[in-house]
Amino acid sequence: HRLPPRTFRSYLPRSHRTYSCVHCRAHLARHEELISKSFQGSHGRAYLFNSVVNVGCGPAEQRLLLTGLHSVADIFCQSCKTTLGWKY
Repeated sequence: HRLPPRTFRSYLPRSHRTYSCVHCRAHLARHEELISKSFQGSHGRAYLFNSVVNVGCGPAEQRLLLTGLHSVADIFCQSCKTTLGWKY
């Protein structure tokens, strides 16, 4: 029995390099939206993007990061609900 294909809210143009969810391959961002790969998260390297698509956002909370106390919210893949990281 075949599962129906997943539909994503936004598809990015095929002509561009894209970043996608590691689990369901939903498009997340175009390469041109990448600002920096120089961030370090608690689980390894973190990327900073100018804008992303197909993500949901949890509630904002205060977290102590390497650079001090910040208001952040977890973000997750809108399709498979995998936690992707957080936003300022």
